[in-house]
Amino acid sequence: MNLRDLGYLVALADHRHFSRAAAASFVSQPTLSMQIRKLEEELGVALVERSPRRVLLTDAGRTVAERARTILREVGEIRELARRTLDPEAGSVRLGLFPTLGPYLLPHVVPTLRARFPQLELLLVEEKTEVILDLLRAGRLDAGVLALPIADAQMRTEFLFEEPFVLAVPSDHPLARQSSLCVEDIAQLDLLLLEDGHCMRDQALAVCHRTGATERDGFRATSLETLRQMVAAHVGVTLLPTLATRPPVPCSDSIRLLPFREHAPTRKIALVWRKSSAMDGFLRKFAATLRELPADLLDPMPGTPQAPKPPPRRRSAKATRGHGKGARNH
Repeated sequence: MNLRDLGYLVALADHRHFSRAAAASFVSQPTLSMQIRKLEEELGVALVERSPRRVLLTDAGRTVAERARTILREVGEIRELARRTLDPEAGSVRLGLFPTLGPYLLPHVVPTLRARFPQLELLLVEEKTEVILDLLRAGRLDAGVLALPIADAQMRTEFLFEEPFVLAVPSDHPLARQSSLCVEDIAQLDLLLLEDGHCMRDQALAVCHRTGATERDGFRATSLETLRQMVAAHVGVTLLPTLATRPPVPCSDSIRLLPFREHAPTRKIALVWRKSSAMDGFLRKFAATLRELPADLLDPMPGTPQAPKPPPRRRSAKATRGHGKGARNH
C-alpha cells in the first residue's frame, strides 16, 4: 500500500468515474484501474462496484477512502510543516472566500498582503460557506474567510472585523430622502434576498426576524449584483454589506444607500483554518494582516450620499426688505 494508490482511491470516490478520476490524478485510465485492483488484492476486499455506466464504492471502499483522505491530508501537513520551517512566509496559501465578500474585500487587502508577504502565492477559491468548510476539512484549502458563527470543533477561528449592513432603496423610494435609519424604519418592508445556500441570506433573514421585515415573495437572487440591479430597476429594496458599496464598486444614481444610526445589523468575519494545520503560526500572522483595513472602510456613514435637500423657501418681498433694513442698522 502506498500514498499514490490511496490518492487514486480518493480521486475515484470524488469523481465516481474512472476516466475523470484518472485525469484528475494525471495518469491514464488503465493505470488507475490497475492500481485500484492491486489495492483491493492487498486488502482482500472489494472497494469498487464496477458497471458499464457508473462506479460505486462498496461500504469498505467508502470507509477506506475516508481514512485515506485523512492520511493524505496529514501527510500534506507534514510536508507543509517542513517547508514552512525553512521559510514560513514563502510558498502558497489556498484561501476560500464566499461570493458576497470576496470581490469586495480583496481589492482592499491584496496590496497589503503582497507588501507584507512578497514571496507568497495566494490561490483563491470562491464558493459558498458549506463548500469552503468541506474543502477545509478535506485539506484542499488552507484557510477560509467566513462569517461567524462556525459550528465545527475541528476549526480555529480568528476574528477579523465586523461589517455593518446598509439599506439600498430606489432613488424615488419614500425612505430615500432620509440620511440614515433606525432599524425600526424597515419593520414593514419586503426585502429582496439571495437564494438558499448563501450565508448572507441567513443573515438578512435574521434581520427580518429581529425587525419585523419580510422577504419579497417570488424572487431570490443569485448574487449581490443581481440584488443591486433589481433595486436600481425599482423592483424593491435590500440589505447590502458595507464593503459592497465601497470603491471600486461604482455608485448608481438610481440607488440610495442608507446607513443605520444605531444597533445596525452586522456580520462578523473571521479567518478559519484547521486546528491541526501545520500553518497555524503563519495563519495567525496572515489574519493580523487581513485586519489592517483602512480606518473608515467599514464605517457606513463616510462617503454615503446625503439625502436630497428640499428647495429653499422663497421669501416674501416684505421679509426681504426687513432683512435688508436690519442689516443696514447692524
